[in-house]
Amino acid sequence: MNNQTGNNLSALIATLAGTLCGLYNSLHLEDFVKTIILTAVGAAVSFAVSFLLHKIAKRIKW
Repeated sequence: MNNQTGNNLSALIATLAGTLCGLYNSLHLEDFVKTIILTAVGAAVSFAVSFLLHKIAKRIKW
């Protein structure tokens, strides 16, 4: 590995590490929990609406 490649790799690693540290500092556990709960509720509502629309369409025989 030549010196230029080594410098590029070091810069990339330093940039990624700095980005991850910044993200870790700005994200909180409450945000993850809220996201998981909202995702589960959204999936349940989507399933229920699809299921009901399917039942209604079957009754009307579209």
